[in-house]
Amino acid sequence: MKVQVGAEIGGKKITIETGEIARQAGGSVMVQCGETMVFCAATAANKPKEGVDFFPMSIDYKEKFYASGKIPGGFLRREGRPGDREILVSRLADRPIRPLFPDGFANETQVFMYTLSYDMENEPDVLAVNAASSALMLSNVPFLGPVGAVRIGMIDGKLIVNPTHKERVGSKIDIVVAGTADAITMVEGESLEITEATLVEGLELAHVEIKKLCAIQSDLAKQCGKEKMKFEKAVRETEMHSTIKTKYAGAIKSAITTPEKHKRAESLSEIKAKIVKELTTDENRAELTPTIKSAYDDVEQTVLRNLVVDDHIRADGRGLTDVRPITIRTGVLPRTHGSALFTRGETQVVVAVTLGTGQDEQLMDNIEGKTDKAYMFHYNFPPFSVGEVKFAPGPGRREIGHGMLAERAVSFCLPDKKDFPYTVRIVSEVMESNGSSSMASVCGGTLALMDAGVKIKAPVAGVAMGLVTEGEKYAIITDILGIEDALGDMDFKVAGTRKGITAIQMDIKTTGLSMKIMTEALAQANKGRMHILDQMAEAMPKPKDDISKYAPRMIIVKVPSDMVGAVIGPGGKIIRSITEASNSQIDIEDDGTVKIFATNTEDAMKAKTMVENIVQPAEIGKVFTGKVTRVVDFGAFVEISPGTEGLVHISHLANHRVNRVTDVVQEGQELLVKIIDVDQRTRKIRLSHKEALEDQANDRK
Repeated sequence: MKVQVGAEIGGKKITIETGEIARQAGGSVMVQCGETMVFCAATAANKPKEGVDFFPMSIDYKEKFYASGKIPGGFLRREGRPGDREILVSRLADRPIRPLFPDGFANETQVFMYTLSYDMENEPDVLAVNAASSALMLSNVPFLGPVGAVRIGMIDGKLIVNPTHKERVGSKIDIVVAGTADAITMVEGESLEITEATLVEGLELAHVEIKKLCAIQSDLAKQCGKEKMKFEKAVRETEMHSTIKTKYAGAIKSAITTPEKHKRAESLSEIKAKIVKELTTDENRAELTPTIKSAYDDVEQTVLRNLVVDDHIRADGRGLTDVRPITIRTGVLPRTHGSALFTRGETQVVVAVTLGTGQDEQLMDNIEGKTDKAYMFHYNFPPFSVGEVKFAPGPGRREIGHGMLAERAVSFCLPDKKDFPYTVRIVSEVMESNGSSSMASVCGGTLALMDAGVKIKAPVAGVAMGLVTEGEKYAIITDILGIEDALGDMDFKVAGTRKGITAIQMDIKTTGLSMKIMTEALAQANKGRMHILDQMAEAMPKPKDDISKYAPRMIIVKVPSDMVGAVIGPGGKIIRSITEASNSQIDIEDDGTVKIFATNTEDAMKAKTMVENIVQPAEIGKVFTGKVTRVVDFGAFVEISPGTEGLVHISHLANHRVNRVTDVVQEGQELLVKIIDVDQRTRKIRLSHKEALEDQANDRK
């Protein structure tokens, strides 16, 4: 039996229905807003997965091209491996949902989300998050939700909920917020230098709508939800915990406060090995080792958290608000268009900028249609950056997610496309990582752009904040280490300029974050960001005066829109001849904007002249250096610009009598000519080599 619930969210009706489709799944729903529909099915295995110390859940989002009446590109003409946006939406749903499963639940769980209908107006990503939560609520999985999600925008200074696709283009804020009925648990998005106060106001508005979405999910689960499966809950406090805490907490505390990452890890590893040896015998070691290691991990987490909350002592000895030492070097890669080496503590990135032409833009093929992308930020995280040896495949969810966060942060500072029509690619290579390499990539990306001579609007920096809570006590920490991220309760990344926030990403491992703590964390992040911006300004106060000598030179020419066809020529013949003759690359738009790119200014100017010669009417007295295209008995035809030629009569080939044309010129030869007549009816052009030579001689006198 089909059951449907709904609520008005941001002035639009969102419905969730179940009971008709995918009835054999653990839980399945169809979430709809307007004519956008997202389906989700969630199913768990009947037995726990053996030998795992994590919750084995996968959440995968897929866009079906038929949803918007389109056929996929490529040879196969079917949906293939997930694109970047599908991966990002999968992460968007995974991050607020994963923390809401009880310790000890280890049954493999799969969540599939499909966009089956898209009206090009209501965005499917926030619907997907709600669909994943709803399907889990209906299933027999012991999910501690529900989770609701909305998008916050700002149009003309007014905050709005779930802006349409068209409204997002002009919005000053584009942030997805997820949470439970009690608190915010995830934030992800970008903005145009908004203040911390405006962000908090947007989050408060989001939570009002999130509560409505949680309420209808709970209502649906009461009507149709399955009984939750039984499982063996993890027991945190055991006799083994007490023994380790009593005998070894002091040694663990001493090792945790070792400033250097690998020495700290080695010390902790030695303590763990010592505990296993001392608390076991040869006969029971294999049996007890997993229990001891699990108990040890819990004690280590408790020791670190108590150090931070009670003593305000961090693993590397810093204060709660201190940023690690920063060193900056720009221009480290001599042949790239721009580069920077940014090191903050034991986190280090090398960032390179490449400037390309319009032909370097990335073609995006998705359910909205085919679009061109002129700005890319790619992030690479090799295993050696954390001292590991393992298989390194292509970019995974981490690389794509961190790259998009950095891309959003830095996009604000790029010049407007009309003023700087280059394609821009930024690549961050993580060389060392001990916390927040994505924010280091934001800083390095800004510096590399400045080194490339890009006139950015303002420098952008980023900092990652952490949180440790114990009961009513809590501590917010600036510029978190890897161990603080792993053992703490929050990873809150904030990037922006001196004026405001440009990108934000927050994940919470607890049940949520109060607005009071959120406000304090944002204020503390602001101070950290200002400190980093000061360091960046000291290293590189402003962009270089000019772009790299290895970057393509660019000249923009405006031609009448009705002359675009003449510049292109039949089948692109004319524009190809210009690019070949001038060793340049030309992008031409329908409005008559011609962008010329070349490796040097001389070639760019040559192409510019050739384009202008096509669109400018032939004027008597103008002099050209053209190419002889044909030789006939009575003269030679000379191409003075691509697609335009005139006749040099035999009597005008030289300042003496010419018996045969071939005595003076040959086909393919370059010839200096002057326009001496233009037939206004036929537009035929008469040229003179003789008069061009005479003018040249007179100019020399």
